Amino acid sequence: MSDDGGAFDPKAFVAELSHRPGVYRMQDADGKIIYVGKARDLRKRVATYFSGKAKDAKTMAMVERVAGIEVTLTKTESEALLLEHTLIKRHRPRFNILLRDDKSYPWIRVSTEHAFPRLSFYRGSRKGKAAYYGPYPSAGAVKNTLNELQKLFRVRQCRDSFYANRSRPCLQYQIKRCSGPCVGLITPDDYARDVEDSVAFLQGRNSEVIERLVVRMEAAAEKLDFEQAARLRDQVSRLRRIETEQRVSTRGDADADIIGLHRSEGVTCVAVLIVRDGRVLGSRTYLPANAAGIEDAAVISAFLGQYYLDGEPPKEVILPTAIEDGDVLAEALAERAGHKVAIKHSVRGDRAGWLGMAADNATQGARLESANRTGIGKQLEALAEAFNLTAPPGRIECFDISHTSGEATVASCVVFGTEGPLKSDYRRFNIKEAGAGDDYAAMREALQRRYARVQKGEVPMPDLVLIDGGKGQLAQAIEVLDELKLNEIRLIGVAKGRSRRPGAEQLFQPGATRPTTLAPDAPALLLIQRIRDEAHRFAITGHRNRRAKARKTSGLEGIPGLGPVRRRQLLTRFGGLQGLRRASIDDMVKVKGISRDLAERVYLEFHRSIDPDSAGGAS
Repeated sequence: MSDDGGAFDPKAFVAELSHRPGVYRMQDADGKIIYVGKARDLRKRVATYFSGKAKDAKTMAMVERVAGIEVTLTKTESEALLLEHTLIKRHRPRFNILLRDDKSYPWIRVSTEHAFPRLSFYRGSRKGKAAYYGPYPSAGAVKNTLNELQKLFRVRQCRDSFYANRSRPCLQYQIKRCSGPCVGLITPDDYARDVEDSVAFLQGRNSEVIERLVVRMEAAAEKLDFEQAARLRDQVSRLRRIETEQRVSTRGDADADIIGLHRSEGVTCVAVLIVRDGRVLGSRTYLPANAAGIEDAAVISAFLGQYYLDGEPPKEVILPTAIEDGDVLAEALAERAGHKVAIKHSVRGDRAGWLGMAADNATQGARLESANRTGIGKQLEALAEAFNLTAPPGRIECFDISHTSGEATVASCVVFGTEGPLKSDYRRFNIKEAGAGDDYAAMREALQRRYARVQKGEVPMPDLVLIDGGKGQLAQAIEVLDELKLNEIRLIGVAKGRSRRPGAEQLFQPGATRPTTLAPDAPALLLIQRIRDEAHRFAITGHRNRRAKARKTSGLEGIPGLGPVRRRQLLTRFGGLQGLRRASIDDMVKVKGISRDLAERVYLEFHRSIDPDSAGGAS
């Protein structure tokens, strides 16, 4: 249902609404969704916005912009809840509380379909023939756990392509981090036992593993195999130390997420403490947008809906306060997860201690963000003063170009606001039209593509744009903004200066005959350097990825007679492009379907190419 003709009449619209559960989407005059909400009774809920009763400033500002409303009816309130958070994530309405960091959690994957399973880092959809353990709060936590597993059980972590083409054990075997299954240095039964112990460790069944290791240690000692007994003794000792460090619950099966919330100086921080099998795996903090003036319970409710939309909730979710739609949310999460989910707020014992830990993490996160905003706020004020801006800029964009001798040119656009980097707004542009090595044309292409969208209203307009480069790059920016009639955007070109050392930057402005220089420790210059360096990092990363992808495919795809099947056979046989690069013609001929003539063409293609690391630096 929507408003299709003439001015929007809220009273007439509400009168036609159903009393069923559903989701409503408020739109502005341009048809853009500015708020998404759900209701048990659509008519009653939507009517509250237009009743004339006192509202908070944020809601009043939103209602003033409403030019139309669309609704979707659902069978149940839990269906409406799931649809609400799906739409919030898709449209990111400006008046909803938004979860900024929606990156999925990492897991440890065990490739159960393999005769000698592999342990590996994994992030994504958990489908296929494999077992997954986690989630972990960060990539670092996964890597630390995998490192411990290597030391304890020596289960392989190499890729299958590498594993399948070994003729002798690799370095991991030499430093006692792998048992060498690739070359038959361990029997399938012994390897399966190590995998079983690894899985038990991941499931928190450390005591069970320790008991098995002690039995094996005593048996080895009785057989006078003291070397094996000593190795098992070290395993037991390490496991006991890890168990002491990780165990935080008297119940080994505790499986919960604990939520903490703290507000400080305009910053709202939500912390999630992760406990699996009685062990604290770590925590992550989030800074929900648009949370100012909203009650704690409402912030937590909005956070949970978006947080678990694509994730798998644990058996328990423990909150610092009760939320209004807790029962509906628990029902929706249980339906999605396939198991019962309990949402609790009044807890004792271990769980009360976890709530304290989560609150401490949220407090720390809010304080760090407040300090960051205070620091960048002073730098923005200094920047406004140094360049005579009417006010400190609320949104700054910076562009940089990166390539290797004109190859795989990529432009970056990074965005900073009053709270620091806005990474969800970062963009890269693969340069297609500019000639190889033409930095001016590449900058022009990136700016045209970016600010054509700004002109259409698809992207927020920045207050200030930094261009990494001198007068030439700045001239391109001036021309592009003139063509698009976006002259109100202030421009500054950032050149490195003659010494090319930090602190000696020359800052060019349109119409100025001489560059501006600031003191090396000036707050405005420190902010410019930070933004410029971030743009440089983001551009180089994109360039390297594009260059690697191009070289991985084009080097083989351009060879006559080498089709997809033969390319795959070569890459599989030699474990990837680098292994193929090192192979001789005689080695290649051994691959089915590869003639000597074709092997020679492949060999010549690689050995007349420029080495990726000797083709000059990224600019």
